[in-house]
Amino acid sequence: MMQIVDDTSGADGIDATCIALGVCRASYYRSRAPRVYGPRYQVRCPRSLLLEERQAVLDVFHEDRFADLAPAQVYAALLDEGRFLCSERTMYRVLTASHEVRERRAQLMHPTYAAPELLATAPNQLWSWDITKLKGPAKWTYFYLYVIIDVFSRCVVGWMVAPNESATLAEKLIEETCQRHDIAPGQLTIHADRGSSMRSNLVAQLLADLGVTKTHSRPHVSNDNPFSEAGFKTLKYRPDFPERFGCLEDARAHCVDFFAWYNGEHYHSGIGLNTPNDVHYGRAQQRLEDRTRVLAAAHAAHPERFVHGVPRAPQLPTAVWINKPAAAQPDQLRDQPDRPDQSAISSLN
Repeated sequence: MMQIVDDTSGADGIDATCIALGVCRASYYRSRAPRVYGPRYQVRCPRSLLLEERQAVLDVFHEDRFADLAPAQVYAALLDEGRFLCSERTMYRVLTASHEVRERRAQLMHPTYAAPELLATAPNQLWSWDITKLKGPAKWTYFYLYVIIDVFSRCVVGWMVAPNESATLAEKLIEETCQRHDIAPGQLTIHADRGSSMRSNLVAQLLADLGVTKTHSRPHVSNDNPFSEAGFKTLKYRPDFPERFGCLEDARAHCVDFFAWYNGEHYHSGIGLNTPNDVHYGRAQQRLEDRTRVLAAAHAAHPERFVHGVPRAPQLPTAVWINKPAAAQPDQLRDQPDRPDQSAISSLN
C-alpha cells in the first residue's frame, strides 16, 4: 500500500491528501491502526479466552472422566465442583477450533462402485435386461414388462409381460432365453440395474449354474444401462402406445406387434441403419454390400451430384461398449466412435 506522509494538520488535510492521491480514507486509517492480535485487521475480542485458558479447557476434556461426555455434561459437572472455565457454547468453539467435535456414532459408509466397462463384438456376448411398468386399467394398477436385449445387435432376444415383478419370473425368462439361443457356459455376460429382482439370489444362482457372468449398474446411474432404457423409450414414445392397457392380454398383444416391428422392420441408427434381426442373424454384411452397389450406380449415373465422391452406406460397428474406458483401445477398436453408449440412447428413438 502507498504510504502517506502525514504532514498536514487536522482531518481536512488528511482528506485532501487522500483525494489527491486517490487513496480511500478508511484505508489510510486502517494502515495506521496497531495490530493487536492475530492476522492483519483482526482485533482480539476482549471477552475471548486467552491461549492458556483455551488450553485449560482442552485439558479438561482430555481427562479420562470427561472423554466420552458432551460439553453440556462437562459444564454441569464442573459447576458442581465449584469451577467455571467458560460457557457451554464457548466449549464448543474451543473444541471445534481443535477439530475435536464430530459424530461419534458409527456412520454408514457407502462403498465405492466402479463404472461397469463392458464390450460386445458379436451377438450373444452381452445382454442387458430390465423391467418397466405399463399402466393398467385403473389408477395405481400396473403390468410389468421384462425385456432382454442384445447389446451388439439391439435385438430383443426375450420378453414377458406379467402382473407383478418377481425374481421367479425373471429367472424363468432368462433360463428360457438362454436355452433358445444356445448360450454356452462362459459365453455371455448379462448386465442389469440394481433392482430387487436383478440382485435376487434366485437369478444369481441361475446365472451361476448357466455359466453366465452378471454385472450391475452403479446405484442411481441410469447411464450404466443405456440400451434397456433407450428401448423402453422407443416403446413408450411411439404414436400407437396407449395411455393405459385394459387388461394383461391387451398389454401382451401390443408388445407382440411392437417387438415384431422393432426386431424385423425398425432401421436402427446405432447399427448402421440395419434391423436388429439382420445384425443378430448375420445378414447385415450382405445388406451393406447391396447398399454399396446401389450408391455406386447412383454416383456413376450422376457424378456431378456427389461433390465428395462415391457416397458410403452407413457402416456396421465392430464393437459396442457400455462405459467405454478412456484409455487407448486395441488397434482393431480404435476406429470406433468415442461414445457409443451415448449414441445408443438417442438412436433407439
